[in-house]
Amino acid sequence: MAPTDPVASPAAAPEGRRGRLSRQRIVAAAIELADEAGIEAVTIRRLADRLGARPMSLYHHVANKDDLLDAMVDEVFAAIEAPPADRDWRDALAVRLRSARRVLGRHPWAVALLESRRNPGPATLAHHDAVIACLRRGGFPIETTAHAYAVLDAFLYGFVIQEAALPATGGADMDELVEEVVAPLAPDAHPHLTELAREVVLQPGYDFAHEFEWGLDLLLDALERRRELGGSTPELG
Repeated sequence: MAPTDPVASPAAAPEGRRGRLSRQRIVAAAIELADEAGIEAVTIRRLADRLGARPMSLYHHVANKDDLLDAMVDEVFAAIEAPPADRDWRDALAVRLRSARRVLGRHPWAVALLESRRNPGPATLAHHDAVIACLRRGGFPIETTAHAYAVLDAFLYGFVIQEAALPATGGADMDELVEEVVAPLAPDAHPHLTELAREVVLQPGYDFAHEFEWGLDLLLDALERRRELGGSTPELG
C-alpha cells in the first residue's frame, strides 16, 4: 500500500482554537504552510499564529528551524512509495518514481530540500536504502547503482521543477499558450519550432505530463543495457 501523504488530513486546529501542540501537528502545519505560500513563508512566528500558540511554545517540540525542515523532509519521504521488494527492479523503480512525482507535485518546495539535510530522518534513510536495495537485487554493481540512483533522481527532480514552472501543460490552456507564442512568428522564421508546435503540442490529447513516462522508459531502457554489460562503461571514441 502506498504511504499516506501527511498533508492529506489537515492537522492544524480551526482558526481561533488552541489545541494541544505536538511535533507531528507542528510539522503538518508547516507542510501546509509551505504548500500554500512556499518554504520561505515557514517561520516559527507564522506557525505559532497558525496553530493558535505562542512562538516559544513550539520550541518544546522542535529545536530550531533546521530541526523543523529535517522533519518536514522526512514526512515527504515517508509519503513516497518505496520500490516494492516483490517486483522486478524495473517495475519497482517505476512505482517509486511515479509516486515521488505525485508527492513532489503536491509539495514542489521540497525538491530543493530533499538531498540537502545533514540530519536525515528515519523515513529518509529507509527510502534511500530501499532504492539501493532494489538496484542491487536487480544485478547492478555497487558503482553502477550509485550512478543509476543519481541519474534517476536528477531526471525526477528536474521534471518536477520544470512541470511546476510551466504556465500550461495541456488542454485548452496549452493551446492558447502555443498560439500566443507561434502565431506572431513569420512562417519561415522558426520552421522547426512551428512544426513541433503544430504537429505535436497542438494535437488533441497532448499533455506535457506524458513526457515523464517517455523519459522514464528511456532511462530504464538505458539502465537495462548497462546492467547487461555488467555495469561497465563503454569506451569513448
